[in-house]
Amino acid sequence: MASIQLKPRLDMHAVDAAAYAPMMALEKYVHGGTLGEALIGLVKMRVSQINGCAYCLQMHGEESRKAGVEQRRLDVLSAWREAPYLYSEREQAAIALAEEVTLIGEDGVSDATWAHVKAAFEDKEIVHLIMGICAINSWNRMAIATHMLLPGVKA
Repeated sequence: MASIQLKPRLDMHAVDAAAYAPMMALEKYVHGGTLGEALIGLVKMRVSQINGCAYCLQMHGEESRKAGVEQRRLDVLSAWREAPYLYSEREQAAIALAEEVTLIGEDGVSDATWAHVKAAFEDKEIVHLIMGICAINSWNRMAIATHMLLPGVKA
């Protein structure tokens, strides 16, 4: 089986660093709330799993571990419903919302997921959560579209 080598298509930051400014402002907003770095990390990891973004998976895996997320919880995140005891109610609600927002075109966000989120989070936290989900989806799309290489990999 021949391997296919992806080559970077475009270095967006090198072409126009200012393009990252709105995204960085959004990140500052998301991380400035009360969600906590561990929860944000789990959401970013789950969205990046769904979208298949290797660059973001590596980055947010490292960030999540630094935030105290156990490796085991990262290892089984894509099958979290099979091991719900590893995740708090807030984490379960946030991960479910992240999945449904990422796949919004399939079935939208279900009433059951929304009720779970409303029971676990204050309204302002829900805003931070949705903005965080939107942010990581955007980062994933930029990284995948431009074939961003993992840190340390040479083209």
